[in-house]
Amino acid sequence: MYKQVKLFALGMVAFLAASCVTQKQITYLQDANAAKADSINAHFVPRTETIIRCGDALTVFISALDKEAVAPYNLPVAVFNSPGSTQVQTTPMLQYYTVDEAGDLELPVLGKVHVAGLKRPEVEAVIKQKLETQVVNPLVQVNLIGAKVSVMGEVAHPGQVGMPKGRITILEAIAASGDLTPYGRRDNVLVTREVDGKMEMARVDLRSADLYTSPYYYLQQNDVIYVSPNKVRAIGSTNSGLWLSIVSTALSAATVIVTVVKK
Repeated sequence: MYKQVKLFALGMVAFLAASCVTQKQITYLQDANAAKADSINAHFVPRTETIIRCGDALTVFISALDKEAVAPYNLPVAVFNSPGSTQVQTTPMLQYYTVDEAGDLELPVLGKVHVAGLKRPEVEAVIKQKLETQVVNPLVQVNLIGAKVSVMGEVAHPGQVGMPKGRITILEAIAASGDLTPYGRRDNVLVTREVDGKMEMARVDLRSADLYTSPYYYLQQNDVIYVSPNKVRAIGSTNSGLWLSIVSTALSAATVIVTVVKK
């Protein structure tokens, strides 16, 4: 009887140990070292600008020494001089344009300009080339606005993360979300991405330094990152109160039985 109780107690201890999250499970980039860095650098392609895609919103501002020459290319904003007034005043203001399904921007005077698949500096160059036959020394400024990714699942602060610099890595997005909780799986992070009207899905391992050469290391606009829970969270979310009650009761009973048997 005593032997059976002892085995039961050991089994409960093993169960509790299995329910714990180990340091190895929550450590990022476990195989990172100098040799690994050399291997990564042989294939790593840094990205300083994101790729413009359909549905993106861009601000376009065109300037030159001759302000009157570029005025038609910048949409003005019309406002009434005062409440109830019929007089309208127009002032230049930074406007944004949405890339349509064909990958084009519809710009004043210039008309449609194809920009999908280009980087921001390349868009500026294309617009400037079209302007040079009409404006002397034009200056074109293009910025991507409203770009964001979504981070869901086992992170401290799920939600949307902006891309103020036009680019963001998966590690930066996770850091902006407050990092993974101890219950998030570092080895199986899902990234979903829409490419040319089709959905792509891939899983990345944050524990491996090979992450740096993954096509999902640099995120794109509207990517969704989902961190799935580990087994500990899955057990706990089923009914954590019930599990704790069962374990506590079982251990108490085992203690009482052992005490009685010893006597």
